[in-house]
Amino acid sequence: MSRGIWKSTWLMGLPSLSNSGAAQLKFNFRPFRRSSSSAPSRVSSMATSDASSSSSSSDSPSASSVIDFLTLCHRLKTTKRAGWVKRDVENPESIADHMYRMGLMALIAADIPGVNRDKCVKMAIVHDIAEAIVGDITPSDGIPKLEKSRMEREALEHMCKLLGGGPRAKEMADLWMEYEENTSLEAKVVKDFDKVEMILQALEYEKDQGKDLEEFFESTAGKFQTDVGKAWALEIASRRKSR
Repeated sequence: MSRGIWKSTWLMGLPSLSNSGAAQLKFNFRPFRRSSSSAPSRVSSMATSDASSSSSSSDSPSASSVIDFLTLCHRLKTTKRAGWVKRDVENPESIADHMYRMGLMALIAADIPGVNRDKCVKMAIVHDIAEAIVGDITPSDGIPKLEKSRMEREALEHMCKLLGGGPRAKEMADLWMEYEENTSLEAKVVKDFDKVEMILQALEYEKDQGKDLEEFFESTAGKFQTDVGKAWALEIASRRKSR
């Protein structure tokens, strides 16, 4: 898909930008701090630039920017997860459904030394946020990984601008980039939650709808990075085997 075609597709129908101006899985929790990436991300730099150029002295985005941003995020509630749609699952979950249960996972998981619970919760509800614009891109779509990442970064830049820049947009961008680049313990935990949530959902669809969704379990085999992810995945596999 060419960049021009993609941009014209996702930009259609987006809310216009307003003119009004533009974190303890106590897992022994260290304070929330940004990733120690060797170079600042383009998205994060954009959010910082917007913050410094804003005519408002407040750290909070304007009401108009907030409602524009939240209106766009509504798409996360209405866009169904593509993997389930392609397997003809009835009434499949939305992107927001998936992120919400990941947030609960981060909230209830046992303490992990060196991991910040609050940061994990935030990262869980941000990690797929660019899909409000690009949709849920799956491997079967044939889009290379680097191109998918570029598309999502560009979408996130738009969302940060829609929010008016500033510290909230920068935090969102930093969390997304940290997850995308897998550069922290929190990112590794949340990436495992992403896989755990998917296979738990697959098990539920198998039980409720008589589906065979083996491919989703195979796609995550051997890819868990943390003890909590491995333990929860093993429990799901055990329940599936005993059905």
